[in-house]
Amino acid sequence: MDSDTNDVLPLQELSLDEAITEVELEESYEEDEEDELEEYVTLGTIEKPKHPKFLLRHLFPSKTGGTPAWLDPVELPTGKFSRCDFCEEPLQFLLQANIFLFLLIYAPIPEKESTFHRMLYVFICPSMSCILQDQHEQWKRREEDPRRSIKVFRCQLPRLNVFYSSEPPRKDGNDKPLSVGAALCSWCGTWKGEKVCSGCKQARYCCEKHQAMHWKSGHKNRCHHIIHNLESISSSLPGEKLSRDKVACSSLWPEYEIAIEDECAYDAEASEDASYEASSLVTQHVPDDTYQFLLDKFEADDNKRSWASFQERISKCPSQVLSKESILIVDDVIFNRYSRDLMANPLWPLSIGRPSMTNIPKCKYCNGSLCYEFQIMPQILYYLGVKNDSDSLDWGTIVIYTCLASCEASARYKEEFIWVQLYPTAPIS
Repeated sequence: MDSDTNDVLPLQELSLDEAITEVELEESYEEDEEDELEEYVTLGTIEKPKHPKFLLRHLFPSKTGGTPAWLDPVELPTGKFSRCDFCEEPLQFLLQANIFLFLLIYAPIPEKESTFHRMLYVFICPSMSCILQDQHEQWKRREEDPRRSIKVFRCQLPRLNVFYSSEPPRKDGNDKPLSVGAALCSWCGTWKGEKVCSGCKQARYCCEKHQAMHWKSGHKNRCHHIIHNLESISSSLPGEKLSRDKVACSSLWPEYEIAIEDECAYDAEASEDASYEASSLVTQHVPDDTYQFLLDKFEADDNKRSWASFQERISKCPSQVLSKESILIVDDVIFNRYSRDLMANPLWPLSIGRPSMTNIPKCKYCNGSLCYEFQIMPQILYYLGVKNDSDSLDWGTIVIYTCLASCEASARYKEEFIWVQLYPTAPIS
């Protein structure tokens, strides 16, 4: 009999209660070690906005899908920064997170007036083939000229600035920005419209491809109407579109608001429920499932153990569990965030594909250290309506690292670092 079989026999001879106790002791020991480093975890959940106007830039929203609500609406990323470095197509907006809310609770920077408003923006190429190349490139550590298909930008403003009131928004319908933003692309509504339609002189585009797509989709006729004064373009502010429904592109992802809650709030809610099933992952199942869980716990490879730990952790937000192939979607949690601390670690779903400290570069602007800020879970793909095709987007987790000092630098939108962990070819069962 081989050694692997011998390792299993002691487990089979234990009673159910003894085996459960052994697993719980093992897990509690591991958790005690993690607790020394781990800070509070913040969960981001997505929900339909009460009204689209609540996602406008002067209300500083955290959101996913649709178009970005640029914090600085003038000095936007352009050129190479706005495109996938592999296919060279404009990147699509994935989400933005108002980190100022987090900083107040977990990582205040009182001496930095410049971080009163602080927003992180994540953009992604919708082609999975580019994401696969991205994962390959991130191991090369090409700090001089990195090639990425997922990009994150940090923007921050002091309380006193030319764009917004120094007072908190009232959210009563009367809030407005103090100044006009740059004209955006009439097709995608995401990037700065630096090219102008030669006919009507009003439609703007971030690239020639978007101009051609807009022309074919109906701007050709509308352009002639505008030229002959048969139609006019109206907007809340000249040059800037404050309404999401005026974007011509129909392939943008659906728009949701991101609500922020502490993970401990879910724990407290669950502990008050006498029928809380997640309090015991074992006793709520039939014996066959229990023994299978125990066998997996002792026999599984590193990836499966990581996956089990990952699923247990995100299940702290209890609710409906949906199945999408090998990915478990737990309600509407789409990202976790720990404190901005050099010792904080992401929640990795797999043991492979994790970066070491040497894989995380220095800040490209101040040469300071980067720290883990937050991570994006694959659950978001379900809400964005991403299909299950072979070339559809998929990932284990996307981890965002940002400058620990939240440095100033000259660029208004500072590109930070992203690490992508993808699932192996064979699904984890």
